[in-house]
Amino acid sequence: MSNSVFVAIDTPDLAAAQALAKAVAPHVGGLKLGLEFFAANGPSGVRALGETGLPIFLDLKLHDIPNTVGKAVAALAPLSPAVLTVHAAGGRAMLEAAKAAAPAGCKVVAVTVLTSLDSADLADIGVTSSPAEQVERLADLTRHAGCDGIVCSGEEVAGAAVRWPGGTFVVPGLRPAGSDLGDQKRVLTPADALGRGASILVIGRPITAAADPAEAARSVAASLLSRPALTAGA
Repeated sequence: MSNSVFVAIDTPDLAAAQALAKAVAPHVGGLKLGLEFFAANGPSGVRALGETGLPIFLDLKLHDIPNTVGKAVAALAPLSPAVLTVHAAGGRAMLEAAKAAAPAGCKVVAVTVLTSLDSADLADIGVTSSPAEQVERLADLTRHAGCDGIVCSGEEVAGAAVRWPGGTFVVPGLRPAGSDLGDQKRVLTPADALGRGASILVIGRPITAAADPAEAARSVAASLLSRPALTAGA
């Protein structure tokens, strides 16, 4: 896609979401709708934002038994999402079921290690690997299950891209230079993530909470023009 920036619309207020989407539409490549938006507005809300004409990234991070996830993806298919997330930790059979049920043209990408987690957090849940090692392990699993790519921190995307030529790499939690980190622990600037091999850049609060979201989106887009994406391993 020519514009790799997807703006994260994380609000339960449909009117506010529509106004925000309209403001940033000229400067971004798509809209990412997560659990907060979907819980409040459901499929009708997704359809309403789809009227912008921008691709919809449906970030629901599905994680359940394979049969349930497959049926959930099938139920979401009429919304024609461009991207849909599941959790890689659900296992190979679940990943295969999600991809099999996805509509044509929808990229199914698996969340590896949330950007809000670091090594200490992983240890708390019994994962002794480093974030990088866990991302690589789950990327291999996702690839072998036939999905399209993964979601990972910008710190791990270069290694994942080397292991998976042609994969789709979604990097969330990005913060333009000078932005507040918020609850993110492992972050990069959008330009740095793109340079390391990211395919889709997810940016939320630095755009949506800005005094002028349209200008913030334009500024991010401009910062990427002088930093083209590098090939994996470059």
